[in-house]
Amino acid sequence: MTAMVTPHLFIPGPTNVPDAVRMAMNLPMEDMRSPEFPKFTLPIFEDLKKAFKMKDGRVFIFPSSGTGAWESAIENTLAVGDKVLMSRFGQFSLLWVDMAERLGLNVVLCDEEWGTGVPLEKYADILAKDTAHEIKAVFATHNETATGVSSDIAGVRKALDAAKHPAMLFVDSVSGVGSLDMRMGEWGVDCCVSGSQKGFMLPTGLGILAVSQKALDANKSLNGRMNRCFFSWEDMIKTNDQGFFPYTPATQLIRGLRTSLDLLFAEGIDNVFARHTRLASGVRAAVDAWGLKLCAKEPKWHSDTVSAILVPEGIDSANVVKTAYYRYNTSLGVGLNKVAGKVFRIGHLGALDEYMIGGVLFSVEMALKDCGVPVKLGSGTGAAAEYFVNNPVKPADKKA
Repeated sequence: MTAMVTPHLFIPGPTNVPDAVRMAMNLPMEDMRSPEFPKFTLPIFEDLKKAFKMKDGRVFIFPSSGTGAWESAIENTLAVGDKVLMSRFGQFSLLWVDMAERLGLNVVLCDEEWGTGVPLEKYADILAKDTAHEIKAVFATHNETATGVSSDIAGVRKALDAAKHPAMLFVDSVSGVGSLDMRMGEWGVDCCVSGSQKGFMLPTGLGILAVSQKALDANKSLNGRMNRCFFSWEDMIKTNDQGFFPYTPATQLIRGLRTSLDLLFAEGIDNVFARHTRLASGVRAAVDAWGLKLCAKEPKWHSDTVSAILVPEGIDSANVVKTAYYRYNTSLGVGLNKVAGKVFRIGHLGALDEYMIGGVLFSVEMALKDCGVPVKLGSGTGAAAEYFVNNPVKPADKKA
């Protein structure tokens, strides 16, 4: 690996930070309690709602990773012993289940095959049978980065509505918001978790939590509530309403967030989603051309932000990742937990285009060949190029 060039980053987060965002964060420290600060922060709270496509409620910005936003959602709306419905089908849905259990929730768990997603039929059946409405919240991981699986959040809402069930809907969209379509208002999502290092194209450090009015009401009426301090909504609301925070905020990251939102809105948020679908389709065309398969079991599970690619028997995917890094200066995602050694991951989210996709596929082809996978050099890159040529960006998809 040459010392002259920074490794090309194609993990599913943190993602590449655009120059405009980096420059927005390159400023002297500022007074986060100055009378001018609210002029900067208050519009950001409102503009974040557009990224989540919210109808009501509010957005909290915590100095944390997305895990902190997970915890905040639970601690501010649920009580110890509350029954919740969850599913586990990858490393990050697994970790959310682990957190819920450690915080004292009574988890009704659907343990699914890795490579699949939220089991809508099982959810519908469990909710229909819960006539006493003991389940207080339904959890769904929108995009499971460990396996490259996206789930149907609108389908979860349909299951709740069909059962006439009042449970809140919690969604982990850390690697979704800003890259995949998230219609929080239309889908009746009550807590949606995101983070700065994925579709918002920032360094890690902001846990972003969007909450509905229903969730805010649950926070106010909750009896036997969980202990909390750092992630308390009450403390945030008191200060956020004035444009401030209850503790020192990550001001430089929030400055970058302002520019990131501006870039997303300039492109058009729906155009951002279409771009991710198109580029992901090019990656999937390359995988097919290599004769390999995705970890995602069916096309309905395909993620437009990360592809987890299975290696042939006898090949260690960790060696593919190491070879790409040391020989071709390219960072890929490793396999985690149950899929360790079985998959490598290409992150294709955030600030990227066809040229960048071509670059990572070029590196992957060579790394696969070096590791003994019988791929034809040029097959994947050629298939992706052919897909992009035959599926050009439509005029309606371009920035106005």
